[in-house]
Amino acid sequence: MISRRQALTDGAAAITAGSFLLSGIQQAQAAQPATATPAQSITDQQPMPPAQPGKDYTPVVTPNGVSLPFKIVDGVKVFHLIAEEVDHEFAPGLRAKCWGYNGRTSGPTIEAVEGDHVRIYVTNRLPEPTSVHWHGILLPNGMDGLTGLTQKAIPPGETFKYEFTLRQHGTHMYHPHFDEMTQMGLGMMGAFIIHPRNPKTRPDRDFAIMLSEWRIDPGTSRPNPLEMIEFNVLTMNSKAFPATAPLVVKLGDRVKVRFMNLGAMDHHPIHLHGMNFKVTEINGGDVPEAGQSLGNTILVAVGETRAFEFIADAPGDWAMHCHMTHHVMNQMGHNSQNMVGVKSAKLDKKMESLLPAYMTMGDTGMGGMSDMAMPMPENSIPMSGGKGPFGVIDMGGMFTIVKIRKDLPTYEDPGWYDHPKGTVASTATTNDLNRDNIEIPKSGN
Repeated sequence: MISRRQALTDGAAAITAGSFLLSGIQQAQAAQPATATPAQSITDQQPMPPAQPGKDYTPVVTPNGVSLPFKIVDGVKVFHLIAEEVDHEFAPGLRAKCWGYNGRTSGPTIEAVEGDHVRIYVTNRLPEPTSVHWHGILLPNGMDGLTGLTQKAIPPGETFKYEFTLRQHGTHMYHPHFDEMTQMGLGMMGAFIIHPRNPKTRPDRDFAIMLSEWRIDPGTSRPNPLEMIEFNVLTMNSKAFPATAPLVVKLGDRVKVRFMNLGAMDHHPIHLHGMNFKVTEINGGDVPEAGQSLGNTILVAVGETRAFEFIADAPGDWAMHCHMTHHVMNQMGHNSQNMVGVKSAKLDKKMESLLPAYMTMGDTGMGGMSDMAMPMPENSIPMSGGKGPFGVIDMGGMFTIVKIRKDLPTYEDPGWYDHPKGTVASTATTNDLNRDNIEIPKSGN
Protein backbone atom coordinates (compact mmCIF):
# COMPACT_ATOMS: atom_id res chain seq x y z
CA MET A 1 0.00 0.00 0.00
CA ILE A 2 1.28 3.49 -0.83
CA SER A 3 1.67 5.72 2.20
CA ARG A 4 0.21 9.22 2.28
CA ARG A 5 3.76 10.63 2.45
CA GLN A 6 4.76 8.63 -0.62
CA ALA A 7 1.61 9.66 -2.49
CA LEU A 8 2.25 13.32 -1.73
CA THR A 9 5.93 13.02 -2.72
CA ASP A 10 5.14 11.18 -5.94
CA GLY A 11 2.34 13.61 -6.74
CA ALA A 12 4.55 16.63 -6.24
CA ALA A 13 7.25 15.12 -8.43
CA ALA A 14 4.71 14.32 -11.13
CA ILE A 15 3.31 17.86 -11.04
CA THR A 16 6.82 19.33 -11.30
CA ALA A 17 7.80 17.05 -14.18
CA GLY A 18 4.47 17.60 -15.88
CA SER A 19 4.75 21.36 -15.59
CA PHE A 20 8.23 21.30 -17.11
CA LEU A 21 7.13 19.04 -19.96
CA LEU A 22 3.99 21.10 -20.62
CA SER A 23 6.08 24.27 -20.74
CA GLY A 24 8.43 22.70 -23.29
CA ILE A 25 5.54 21.42 -25.41
CA GLN A 26 3.84 24.81 -25.37
CA GLN A 27 7.07 26.48 -26.45
CA ALA A 28 7.51 23.94 -29.25
CA GLN A 29 3.93 24.41 -30.42
CA ALA A 30 4.35 28.15 -30.41
CA ALA A 31 7.26 27.79 -32.83
CA GLN A 32 5.19 25.86 -35.38
CA PRO A 33 3.29 27.60 -38.20
CA ALA A 34 -0.14 28.82 -37.19
CA THR A 35 -3.10 26.58 -37.98
CA ALA A 36 -4.46 27.22 -41.45
CA THR A 37 -7.41 29.60 -41.53
CA PRO A 38 -10.65 28.75 -43.39
CA ALA A 39 -9.47 31.05 -46.18
CA GLN A 40 -6.40 28.85 -46.66
CA SER A 41 -7.08 25.24 -45.79
CA ILE A 42 -4.52 22.46 -45.93
CA THR A 43 -5.68 21.43 -49.40
CA ASP A 44 -5.43 25.03 -50.68
CA GLN A 45 -1.77 25.49 -49.78
CA GLN A 46 0.55 25.58 -52.74
CA PRO A 47 3.57 23.26 -52.81
CA MET A 48 7.06 24.60 -53.29
CA PRO A 49 9.78 23.30 -55.62
CA PRO A 50 11.10 19.92 -54.36
CA ALA A 51 14.22 20.36 -52.22
CA GLN A 52 17.35 18.32 -52.86
CA PRO A 53 19.51 16.43 -50.32
CA GLY A 54 22.95 17.88 -49.70
CA LYS A 55 22.04 21.13 -51.44
CA ASP A 56 19.00 22.20 -49.43
CA TYR A 57 19.41 20.08 -46.28
CA THR A 58 21.81 17.76 -44.48
CA PRO A 59 20.55 14.23 -45.15
CA VAL A 60 19.62 12.21 -42.09
CA VAL A 61 21.75 9.24 -41.07
CA THR A 62 19.69 6.30 -39.79
CA PRO A 63 22.15 3.99 -37.97
CA ASN A 64 21.60 0.39 -39.14
CA GLY A 65 18.99 1.75 -41.54
CA VAL A 66 18.44 3.55 -44.84
CA SER A 67 16.45 6.43 -46.30
CA LEU A 68 13.59 5.63 -48.66
CA PRO A 69 14.50 6.51 -52.27
CA PHE A 70 12.27 8.92 -54.15
CA LYS A 71 11.85 10.25 -57.65
CA ILE A 72 10.45 13.58 -58.79
CA VAL A 73 7.49 13.46 -61.18
CA ASP A 74 6.08 16.82 -62.33
CA GLY A 75 7.41 18.51 -59.20
CA VAL A 76 6.09 15.83 -56.81
CA LYS A 77 8.34 13.64 -54.63
CA VAL A 78 7.17 10.06 -55.15
CA PHE A 79 7.91 7.30 -52.62
CA HIS A 80 6.92 3.63 -52.45
CA LEU A 81 6.47 1.63 -49.23
CA ILE A 82 5.93 -2.14 -49.30
CA ALA A 83 4.48 -3.74 -46.15
CA GLU A 84 5.79 -7.30 -45.88
CA GLU A 85 7.27 -10.02 -43.69
CA VAL A 86 10.94 -9.50 -42.83
CA ASP A 87 13.63 -11.94 -41.71
CA HIS A 88 15.44 -9.69 -39.23
CA GLU A 89 18.60 -10.06 -37.15
CA PHE A 90 18.42 -8.13 -33.87
CA ALA A 91 22.00 -9.02 -32.94
CA PRO A 92 24.37 -11.89 -33.78
CA GLY A 93 22.66 -15.00 -32.46
CA LEU A 94 19.09 -13.69 -32.55
CA ARG A 95 16.91 -13.64 -35.67
CA ALA A 96 13.13 -13.50 -35.98
CA LYS A 97 10.33 -13.34 -38.49
CA CYS A 98 9.02 -9.80 -38.23
CA TRP A 99 6.82 -7.46 -40.25
CA GLY A 100 8.16 -4.24 -41.71
CA TYR A 101 8.56 -2.16 -44.83
CA ASN A 102 10.75 -2.66 -47.91
CA GLY A 103 12.50 -5.66 -46.44
CA ARG A 104 13.46 -4.14 -43.11
CA THR A 105 12.43 -3.11 -39.63
CA SER A 106 12.51 -0.36 -38.70
CA GLY A 107 11.16 0.75 -42.08
CA PRO A 108 13.23 3.10 -44.26
CA THR A 109 13.34 6.74 -43.20
CA ILE A 110 11.13 9.02 -45.29
CA GLU A 111 12.89 12.35 -45.71
CA ALA A 112 11.58 15.56 -47.26
CA VAL A 113 11.39 19.34 -46.74
CA GLU A 114 8.49 21.56 -45.67
CA GLY A 115 6.70 22.78 -48.75
CA ASP A 116 7.44 19.57 -50.67
CA HIS A 117 4.44 17.84 -52.21
CA VAL A 118 4.73 14.10 -51.60
CA ARG A 119 2.98 11.10 -53.11
CA ILE A 120 3.46 7.85 -51.22
CA TYR A 121 2.34 4.51 -52.62
CA VAL A 122 1.78 1.71 -50.09
CA THR A 123 1.67 -1.90 -51.31
CA ASN A 124 0.37 -4.53 -48.89
CA ARG A 125 2.10 -7.92 -48.99
CA LEU A 126 0.92 -8.94 -45.52
CA PRO A 127 -1.61 -11.73 -44.85
CA GLU A 128 -4.09 -9.18 -43.45
CA PRO A 129 -5.21 -5.59 -44.28
CA THR A 130 -3.15 -2.59 -43.19
CA SER A 131 -2.90 1.20 -43.50
CA VAL A 132 -0.31 3.89 -42.80
CA HIS A 133 -0.79 6.72 -40.32
CA TRP A 134 1.59 9.68 -40.68
CA HIS A 135 2.14 10.30 -36.98
CA GLY A 136 2.26 14.00 -36.04
CA ILE A 137 2.00 15.29 -39.61
CA LEU A 138 -0.56 17.96 -40.53
CA LEU A 139 -2.49 16.81 -43.59
CA PRO A 140 -5.99 16.43 -45.08
CA ASN A 141 -8.25 14.24 -42.97
CA GLY A 142 -8.65 11.59 -45.67
CA MET A 143 -4.88 11.02 -45.72
CA ASP A 144 -4.58 10.36 -41.97
CA GLY A 145 -4.56 6.58 -42.35
CA LEU A 146 -7.01 5.34 -39.72
CA THR A 147 -8.95 2.45 -41.17
CA GLY A 148 -12.70 2.66 -40.86
CA LEU A 149 -12.61 6.34 -39.91
CA THR A 150 -10.69 8.13 -42.67
CA GLN A 151 -10.11 5.37 -45.25
CA LYS A 152 -10.79 1.78 -46.19
CA ALA A 153 -8.17 -0.73 -45.12
CA ILE A 154 -5.57 -1.71 -47.71
CA PRO A 155 -6.36 -5.37 -48.54
CA PRO A 156 -3.57 -7.91 -49.08
CA GLY A 157 -2.17 -7.53 -52.57
CA GLU A 158 -3.51 -4.00 -53.08
CA THR A 159 -1.69 -0.65 -53.41
CA PHE A 160 -3.06 2.62 -52.02
CA LYS A 161 -1.88 6.18 -52.70
CA TYR A 162 -1.39 8.92 -50.12
CA GLU A 163 -0.71 12.48 -51.29
CA PHE A 164 -0.27 15.76 -49.42
CA THR A 165 1.84 18.90 -49.11
CA LEU A 166 4.18 19.14 -46.12
CA ARG A 167 3.33 22.30 -44.21
CA GLN A 168 5.62 21.86 -41.20
CA HIS A 169 9.07 20.55 -40.29
CA GLY A 170 10.31 18.32 -37.53
CA THR A 171 10.78 14.72 -36.37
CA HIS A 172 7.78 12.50 -37.08
CA MET A 173 6.90 8.84 -37.61
CA TYR A 174 4.76 6.45 -39.64
CA HIS A 175 3.05 3.23 -38.58
CA PRO A 176 -0.12 1.18 -39.28
CA HIS A 177 -3.52 2.04 -37.86
CA PHE A 178 -5.02 -1.40 -38.39
CA ASP A 179 -4.45 -4.24 -35.90
CA GLU A 180 -1.86 -1.96 -34.29
CA MET A 181 -0.88 -4.33 -31.49
CA THR A 182 0.08 -7.07 -33.95
CA GLN A 183 1.53 -5.00 -36.75
CA MET A 184 3.52 -2.55 -34.62
CA GLY A 185 4.46 -5.36 -32.21
CA LEU A 186 6.02 -7.20 -35.14
CA GLY A 187 8.04 -4.15 -36.25
CA MET A 188 5.98 -1.96 -38.59
CA MET A 189 7.23 1.56 -37.91
CA GLY A 190 9.56 4.14 -39.39
CA ALA A 191 10.85 7.70 -39.20
CA PHE A 192 9.39 10.58 -41.22
CA ILE A 193 11.80 13.53 -41.11
CA ILE A 194 10.75 16.92 -42.52
CA HIS A 195 13.56 19.47 -42.79
CA PRO A 196 12.91 23.22 -42.54
CA ARG A 197 12.79 25.06 -45.87
CA ASN A 198 15.06 27.90 -44.74
CA PRO A 199 16.96 26.79 -41.61
CA LYS A 200 18.94 29.28 -39.55
CA THR A 201 21.59 26.61 -38.98
CA ARG A 202 22.21 23.14 -40.39
CA PRO A 203 23.76 20.27 -38.41
CA ASP A 204 26.90 18.62 -39.73
CA ARG A 205 25.56 15.24 -38.61
CA ASP A 206 21.85 14.45 -38.25
CA PHE A 207 20.86 11.04 -36.79
CA ALA A 208 17.44 9.36 -36.48
CA ILE A 209 16.86 6.60 -33.92
CA MET A 210 13.61 4.66 -33.43
CA LEU A 211 13.17 3.17 -29.96
CA SER A 212 11.10 0.00 -29.65
CA GLU A 213 10.55 -3.08 -27.51
CA TRP A 214 9.86 -6.73 -28.22
CA ARG A 215 9.02 -9.99 -26.49
CA ILE A 216 11.08 -12.82 -27.99
CA ASP A 217 11.31 -15.90 -25.80
CA PRO A 218 14.65 -17.76 -26.05
CA GLY A 219 14.50 -20.40 -28.74
CA THR A 220 11.49 -18.95 -30.57
CA SER A 221 11.54 -17.49 -34.08
CA ARG A 222 8.90 -14.77 -33.95
CA PRO A 223 8.20 -11.83 -31.60
CA ASN A 224 5.07 -12.15 -29.49
CA PRO A 225 2.90 -9.14 -30.41
CA LEU A 226 0.37 -10.00 -27.69
CA GLU A 227 2.83 -9.16 -24.88
CA MET A 228 1.75 -6.15 -22.81
CA ILE A 229 4.24 -5.88 -19.95
CA GLU A 230 7.32 -8.13 -19.96
CA PHE A 231 9.40 -7.08 -22.97
CA ASN A 232 12.88 -8.58 -23.08
CA VAL A 233 14.50 -7.14 -26.22
CA LEU A 234 14.94 -3.36 -26.33
CA THR A 235 16.25 -1.82 -29.54
CA MET A 236 17.50 1.24 -31.39
CA ASN A 237 16.39 1.05 -35.03
CA SER A 238 15.45 -2.58 -34.33
CA LYS A 239 19.00 -3.51 -33.29
CA ALA A 240 20.24 -4.49 -29.83
CA PHE A 241 23.83 -3.86 -28.73
CA PRO A 242 26.36 -5.11 -29.76
CA ALA A 243 24.67 -4.83 -33.19
CA THR A 244 23.86 -1.11 -32.89
CA ALA A 245 25.96 0.95 -35.31
CA PRO A 246 28.02 3.76 -33.72
CA LEU A 247 27.32 7.42 -34.37
CA VAL A 248 30.57 8.70 -35.91
CA VAL A 249 31.26 12.46 -35.85
CA LYS A 250 34.23 14.74 -36.27
CA LEU A 251 35.58 16.90 -33.47
CA GLY A 252 33.77 20.25 -33.64
CA ASP A 253 30.75 18.95 -35.59
CA ARG A 254 27.31 20.30 -34.78
CA VAL A 255 25.33 17.11 -34.10
CA LYS A 256 21.57 16.54 -34.00
CA VAL A 257 20.09 13.31 -32.66
CA ARG A 258 16.37 12.58 -33.14
CA PHE A 259 14.54 9.96 -31.08
CA MET A 260 11.15 8.39 -31.81
CA ASN A 261 9.36 5.98 -29.48
CA LEU A 262 6.79 3.60 -30.97
CA GLY A 263 7.12 0.96 -28.27
CA ALA A 264 4.01 -0.41 -26.58
CA MET A 265 4.55 0.49 -22.93
CA ASP A 266 7.90 1.93 -21.92
CA HIS A 267 9.28 5.46 -21.78
CA HIS A 268 13.03 5.77 -22.27
CA PRO A 269 15.40 8.22 -20.51
CA ILE A 270 18.23 8.38 -23.04
CA HIS A 271 21.53 9.41 -21.47
CA LEU A 272 24.58 10.73 -23.34
CA HIS A 273 28.00 10.43 -21.67
CA GLY A 274 30.69 13.09 -21.83
CA MET A 275 28.70 16.09 -23.09
CA ASN A 276 25.74 18.30 -22.41
CA PHE A 277 23.15 18.93 -25.08
CA LYS A 278 20.24 21.29 -25.68
CA VAL A 279 16.73 19.95 -26.28
CA THR A 280 15.74 21.55 -29.58
CA GLU A 281 12.58 19.63 -30.57
CA ILE A 282 9.55 18.28 -28.75
CA ASN A 283 7.06 16.23 -30.78
CA GLY A 284 8.27 17.75 -34.03
CA GLY A 285 8.06 21.35 -32.83
CA ASP A 286 11.10 23.61 -32.51
CA VAL A 287 11.90 24.73 -28.97
CA PRO A 288 12.79 28.45 -28.95
CA GLU A 289 16.38 29.08 -27.94
CA ALA A 290 15.31 30.71 -24.67
CA GLY A 291 13.47 27.53 -23.72
CA GLN A 292 16.11 24.99 -24.70
CA SER A 293 17.00 23.10 -21.53
CA LEU A 294 20.58 21.96 -21.00
CA GLY A 295 21.13 18.37 -19.96
CA ASN A 296 22.56 14.94 -20.61
CA THR A 297 19.39 12.82 -20.30
CA ILE A 298 16.18 13.17 -22.30
CA LEU A 299 12.90 11.32 -21.65
CA VAL A 300 11.26 9.95 -24.79
CA ALA A 301 7.71 8.90 -23.95
CA VAL A 302 5.60 6.38 -25.85
CA GLY A 303 4.22 7.89 -29.05
CA GLU A 304 6.45 10.96 -28.81
CA THR A 305 9.57 12.34 -30.45
CA ARG A 306 12.46 14.37 -29.08
CA ALA A 307 15.65 15.84 -30.54
CA PHE A 308 18.75 17.33 -28.99
CA GLU A 309 21.82 19.05 -30.39
CA PHE A 310 25.40 19.44 -29.17
CA ILE A 311 28.85 20.42 -30.35
CA ALA A 312 31.15 17.40 -30.44
CA ASP A 313 33.93 19.00 -28.40
CA ALA A 314 35.34 15.97 -26.54
CA PRO A 315 37.10 13.19 -28.48
CA GLY A 316 36.51 9.63 -27.38
CA ASP A 317 34.03 6.76 -27.42
CA TRP A 318 31.02 8.02 -25.50
CA ALA A 319 28.15 5.73 -24.50
CA MET A 320 24.55 6.68 -25.27
CA HIS A 321 21.86 4.46 -23.79
CA CYS A 322 18.53 4.14 -22.05
CA HIS A 323 19.03 4.66 -18.32
CA MET A 324 16.41 2.11 -17.27
CA THR A 325 18.85 -0.61 -16.22
CA HIS A 326 16.77 -3.54 -17.48
CA HIS A 327 16.58 -1.88 -20.92
CA VAL A 328 20.31 -2.40 -21.47
CA MET A 329 20.22 -6.19 -21.06
CA ASN A 330 19.39 -8.70 -23.77
CA GLN A 331 16.58 -11.22 -23.17
CA MET A 332 16.76 -10.90 -19.40
CA GLY A 333 13.96 -12.93 -17.76
CA HIS A 334 11.61 -11.14 -15.40
CA ASN A 335 10.96 -14.25 -13.32
CA SER A 336 14.58 -15.06 -12.41
CA GLN A 337 15.33 -15.80 -8.77
CA ASN A 338 17.47 -13.36 -6.78
CA MET A 339 20.63 -15.32 -5.91
CA VAL A 340 22.82 -12.41 -4.78
CA GLY A 341 24.55 -13.30 -1.49
CA VAL A 342 23.56 -16.97 -1.53
CA LYS A 343 26.32 -19.29 -0.21
CA SER A 344 26.30 -21.82 -3.02
CA ALA A 345 29.43 -23.96 -2.45
CA LYS A 346 27.61 -26.82 -0.69
CA LEU A 347 24.73 -26.74 -3.18
CA ASP A 348 27.10 -26.82 -6.15
CA LYS A 349 28.96 -29.82 -4.69
CA LYS A 350 25.72 -31.80 -4.22
CA MET A 351 24.42 -30.89 -7.67
CA GLU A 352 27.66 -31.90 -9.42
CA SER A 353 26.89 -35.57 -8.71
CA LEU A 354 23.76 -35.23 -10.87
CA LEU A 355 24.84 -32.47 -13.26
CA PRO A 356 28.66 -32.34 -13.63
CA ALA A 357 28.54 -28.93 -15.37
CA TYR A 358 26.20 -27.35 -12.79
CA MET A 359 27.14 -23.94 -11.40
CA THR A 360 24.97 -21.54 -9.42
CA MET A 361 24.75 -18.22 -11.26
CA GLY A 362 24.17 -14.76 -9.89
CA ASP A 363 25.26 -15.40 -6.30
CA THR A 364 27.99 -12.76 -6.62
CA GLY A 365 26.03 -10.54 -9.03
CA MET A 366 25.37 -10.76 -12.75
CA GLY A 367 28.44 -8.89 -14.00
CA GLY A 368 30.59 -10.83 -16.45
CA MET A 369 27.85 -13.28 -17.39
CA SER A 370 28.05 -12.11 -20.99
CA ASP A 371 31.73 -13.15 -21.13
CA MET A 372 31.12 -16.73 -20.00
CA ALA A 373 31.12 -19.46 -22.63
CA MET A 374 27.95 -21.30 -21.65
CA PRO A 375 25.49 -23.19 -23.84
CA MET A 376 22.38 -21.11 -24.59
CA PRO A 377 19.01 -21.97 -26.09
CA GLU A 378 19.01 -21.88 -29.88
CA ASN A 379 18.44 -18.44 -31.40
CA SER A 380 18.84 -16.45 -28.18
CA ILE A 381 21.21 -13.87 -26.66
CA PRO A 382 20.42 -13.81 -22.92
CA MET A 383 22.52 -11.19 -21.12
CA SER A 384 25.01 -11.00 -24.00
CA GLY A 385 27.19 -7.91 -24.31
CA GLY A 386 29.85 -6.77 -26.74
CA LYS A 387 33.64 -6.73 -26.90
CA GLY A 388 35.35 -3.44 -26.09
CA PRO A 389 38.95 -2.26 -26.00
CA PHE A 390 39.25 -3.08 -22.27
CA GLY A 391 37.20 -6.27 -22.16
CA VAL A 392 33.49 -7.00 -22.37
CA ILE A 393 31.04 -4.11 -22.47
CA ASP A 394 28.56 -5.62 -20.05
CA MET A 395 25.49 -4.02 -21.59
CA GLY A 396 23.02 -4.75 -24.39
CA GLY A 397 19.66 -3.55 -25.65
CA MET A 398 19.29 0.22 -26.05
CA PHE A 399 22.98 1.00 -26.03
CA THR A 400 25.18 2.57 -28.67
CA ILE A 401 28.39 4.61 -28.91
CA VAL A 402 29.05 8.14 -30.13
CA LYS A 403 32.56 8.12 -31.61
CA ILE A 404 34.17 11.57 -31.80
CA ARG A 405 37.51 11.94 -33.57
CA LYS A 406 39.75 14.72 -34.81
CA ASP A 407 40.68 14.90 -38.51
CA LEU A 408 38.52 12.02 -39.72
CA PRO A 409 38.85 11.55 -43.50
CA THR A 410 35.38 9.92 -43.66
CA TYR A 411 32.51 9.04 -41.37
CA GLU A 412 33.31 5.32 -41.44
CA ASP A 413 33.75 3.56 -38.08
CA PRO A 414 37.26 4.60 -36.92
CA GLY A 415 37.66 1.73 -34.46
CA TRP A 416 38.35 2.20 -30.76
CA TYR A 417 39.62 5.48 -29.36
CA ASP A 418 43.35 5.79 -28.73
CA HIS A 419 43.52 7.45 -25.31
CA PRO A 420 46.35 9.92 -24.63
CA LYS A 421 48.85 8.63 -22.10
CA GLY A 422 47.76 9.11 -18.51
CA THR A 423 44.05 9.60 -19.27
CA VAL A 424 42.73 6.09 -18.53
CA ALA A 425 41.65 4.91 -15.08
CA SER A 426 44.01 2.17 -13.87
CA THR A 427 44.97 0.12 -10.82
CA ALA A 428 46.26 2.24 -7.95
CA THR A 429 49.81 1.32 -6.95
CA THR A 430 51.19 1.12 -3.42
CA ASN A 431 53.17 4.28 -4.15
CA ASP A 432 49.93 6.05 -5.15
CA LEU A 433 48.24 5.04 -1.91
CA ASN A 434 51.21 5.99 0.28
CA ARG A 435 51.67 9.33 -1.46
CA ASP A 436 48.07 10.36 -0.82
CA ASN A 437 47.85 8.70 2.59
CA ILE A 438 45.03 6.35 1.55
CA GLU A 439 44.46 3.46 3.92
CA ILE A 440 42.49 0.45 2.68
CA PRO A 441 40.45 -0.99 5.58
CA LYS A 442 40.41 -4.73 6.04
CA SER A 443 37.38 -6.53 4.74
CA GLY A 444 34.77 -7.47 7.36
CA ASN A 445 33.71 -10.58 5.44
